[in-house]
Amino acid sequence: MKSTPIQRLASLSVLVILLAASTTFAQSKAAKIDALVQQYVTNRQFNGSVLVAEKGQVIFKKGYGMANMEWNIPNAPDTKFRLGSITKQFTAMLIMQLVEKGKLKLAGKVTDYLPDYPKATGDKITIHHLLTHTSGIPNYTNFPKFFETLSRDPVTPESFTKKFDSMPLDFEPDTKFSYSNSGYFLLGVIIEKVTGKSYADVLTENILKPAQLANTGYDLFSPILPKRATGYEKKNGGYVNSPYLDMTIPYAAGSMYSTVEDLYRWDQALYTDKLLSASGKVTMYTPFLDSYAYGWGVRNAKIGQLKDSLLVIEHTGGINGFNTIISRLPKDKQLVVLLNNTGGAPLSDIRKNILRILYDQPIEAPKKPIADLLRQSVQSDPLEKTKQKLTAWKADKAYNASEEDVNVVGYELLRDGKTKEAITVFTLNAEAYPNSFNVYDSRGEAYKAMGNKAAAIQDYKKSVALNPRNTNGYAMLKELGESVEAPKEVVVAVDSATLASYVGTYQLAPAFSIAIILKADRLFGQATGQPMVELFPESKTKFFLKVVDAQVTFISNDKGEVEQLVLHQNGQDIPGKRMR
Repeated sequence: MKSTPIQRLASLSVLVILLAASTTFAQSKAAKIDALVQQYVTNRQFNGSVLVAEKGQVIFKKGYGMANMEWNIPNAPDTKFRLGSITKQFTAMLIMQLVEKGKLKLAGKVTDYLPDYPKATGDKITIHHLLTHTSGIPNYTNFPKFFETLSRDPVTPESFTKKFDSMPLDFEPDTKFSYSNSGYFLLGVIIEKVTGKSYADVLTENILKPAQLANTGYDLFSPILPKRATGYEKKNGGYVNSPYLDMTIPYAAGSMYSTVEDLYRWDQALYTDKLLSASGKVTMYTPFLDSYAYGWGVRNAKIGQLKDSLLVIEHTGGINGFNTIISRLPKDKQLVVLLNNTGGAPLSDIRKNILRILYDQPIEAPKKPIADLLRQSVQSDPLEKTKQKLTAWKADKAYNASEEDVNVVGYELLRDGKTKEAITVFTLNAEAYPNSFNVYDSRGEAYKAMGNKAAAIQDYKKSVALNPRNTNGYAMLKELGESVEAPKEVVVAVDSATLASYVGTYQLAPAFSIAIILKADRLFGQATGQPMVELFPESKTKFFLKVVDAQVTFISNDKGEVEQLVLHQNGQDIPGKRMR
């Protein structure tokens, strides 16, 4: 049956209305995202560029603040930012392409491709271990005084591997996750060895050109790069240029630059088989220890009050003066890209709120940081006045007066040589959080810098008493001449049936739960929006974490049914009801 002109007109009118409604809805979300980011900008918590895509289509992109503060050049969607560790996903892609071409094997040993690499470690470390941060190779950016002594001079890839290739492993490969830039640096060296080309050339030929990423590349200091953002860091309430870093040092672990627009093109290319086969991408996105896959963190996350969690594939980056994040939700083809050039922005919080907007969930209003206010008060007000102000800020939900934020101010003052003021801040933190081991560890460091050995020893002893796993505290006490030994962690055996009885989801707050998972007779916990971590039993019902100072206790009812979990952290006991 053919439609009449009137019917066709009516159908067209309905289509126009639906399209208009869809556009208005997207505009509404765009306006909410803009208003949200502007709050962070007002709080001096973001300075950079943003892009958000919904169902594969860009609904918002905008720059905030300055790409160059000295020339008042604003950030824009086509401003080029250093990516830091987002580089790792590109390196992983190059590795997977070489695997598909038969030039590499994921089970291949380092010495298969680098014959001169020390055999003692190179014979047991595989490409897979390097990709998943399970190799045990020490992370070169954690070397003592790395940024002061090693980061400013140019290097060749092969010569720089000599800085870590003969060092003993931190652990046996495949037994633990430990983030290592050294592993991804080594992957770059292997790429060059296998292809006979530079990492930058392989990157351009195999990813940048096919995906049409014209504003992405390997960042070096000397070439003229139009629209390149300058990196800044906060200091004493203002900004300073970030310390110089020679970009041959981050290399395949963190030396790329890009724009939010190009990272959208990258995201779109990943939905095709243009760069890698579908099966190759399945391998690349399969998470291993700590939810880390090949160059990506892969996990399920709760968004607001949504009943079901959603798969999130993402990675963050941080490099002198820059921090970055790219988050992909493949089920709905959602994308959030945040590139910041003032360092230390709370990008995970911003991303979390943007996702809430995309899924029509209420946001958590950004809290105003107290760092500038506290720093000013410590240096100008009497101590009692500062105490009163800090108490008021902690009670006011509009401010973020967390232990961590107060501690940051203390360390800023300590780095500036204002040791007395730093001790004042650390003391305020200790009074506010008396059950936290970290506040005493921090103040002990300040007393040590001042030369007050007795006070430093007292604080470090208090710190290790609160947290016997504070290895830094024991190290400092030894350095101060105390005869102390860190207690050995005692892990007891718990039978499989008991471990299985703990499996489930425990709700500690309306939007915060911990999922307990059993894998090969080992218990793991995954909190909302966080990676999976192993829980180690110190008794049949109490478990401890190694990645942070926290413990978990499982509580049963009179019938022997596990009905509650209690999280012990930062001096608090937070109960969580088991969800049925």
